[in-house]
Amino acid sequence: MNTEATLRSKAVVAGLGCTPFGVFPEEDAYTLGAQALGLALADAGMARSEIDALIVVRIPDYQRFSQLYGIDPGIAFALAAQGRMSGLAMELGASIVASGAARNVAIVYGNDGRSTGARYGGLADRYSGEGATHWFPYGMTSPGAAHAMMYAAHSHQYGTSPLALANIAVTFREHAALNPAAVFRKPITIEDHQSSRFIAEPFRLYDYCQINDGGVALILARAERARDLPHRPVYVRGVEVATRLSGSQFPPADYWHAPMRQAARSIYAMAGLGPDDMDGLMIYDNFSATVLFALEGFGYCAPGESGPWVCDGNLSLRGRYPANTHGGHLSESYMQGFGHLAEAVRQIRGDAGDRQIPGAHNIHYLCAAAICSSVIFSDSP
Repeated sequence: MNTEATLRSKAVVAGLGCTPFGVFPEEDAYTLGAQALGLALADAGMARSEIDALIVVRIPDYQRFSQLYGIDPGIAFALAAQGRMSGLAMELGASIVASGAARNVAIVYGNDGRSTGARYGGLADRYSGEGATHWFPYGMTSPGAAHAMMYAAHSHQYGTSPLALANIAVTFREHAALNPAAVFRKPITIEDHQSSRFIAEPFRLYDYCQINDGGVALILARAERARDLPHRPVYVRGVEVATRLSGSQFPPADYWHAPMRQAARSIYAMAGLGPDDMDGLMIYDNFSATVLFALEGFGYCAPGESGPWVCDGNLSLRGRYPANTHGGHLSESYMQGFGHLAEAVRQIRGDAGDRQIPGAHNIHYLCAAAICSSVIFSDSP
């Protein structure tokens, strides 16, 4: 979507709300989303009557959610239960604000996957869709298997070491140890990673995201509202989506580099910023290897160089691009990108506590998937 002229800093994140993450069998996606939205409204100093557009993600029905929460938005959407929807929801919300169709857009995510026994892959998979089911007869029945094959190809093509995956998992766990909301805070070592069992070889236990329950809500408002907010404004300085949905090749031979480069060109032009301007990264990490693909696709390192680049410590709090300072999917919780969006907002606000990036002015969210997405959050328009 070519939106350079229309979306730059037209929206600000007016409110942010996150529930605890964990196992909550007494809750469902609706109640978790409602709790998060209530926190976001309080954070923004808004009443629920001020919500005039609603986007729910992983929450099955926008009408039922509106009935339960007692709102009547003028615009309502329900997006699929896939992590690639997080960036798409941000682009949709920013577009609604920029068009003038709504003043305040609530993006609400609710996930009861842990309590309901969510399965990613196989015939019991309710969330990933049917895009890859033609691979099932060949044993490729899960996203983990597909991404493991992608990493194996990357390793063969470029010599990428398993130590790169270990460094990612260990670094994000170090960050999670500083995050009271993270589900997994116990430190791990490179040796712990390398000695853990294979799940889909060459992926080991610590290469996988952590499925939990929780809710996240963000309220986007017109940029003119920034001066009235009770906290430091966070501008959506750029947001872009590019897809690789046609054709039958999965996993893709280029690790989704082509659509990521397309999204990168557009968002950097929109924001008037590039990789050198970023103070931190929020990288979609359903699996550790996805971080490598995203870094290359969005221009933080050249194709094939992500492994050594990560092993040099660039993603740590002491590195050039502190990444997933909340712990990411690998250690905080699998909120399908929404925890990353929330942490980006906290970093720009200066509210990240012991894991705060000093002088965080620009934070970049990036996602490598069949729908590649990118959001740049900034403290200035």
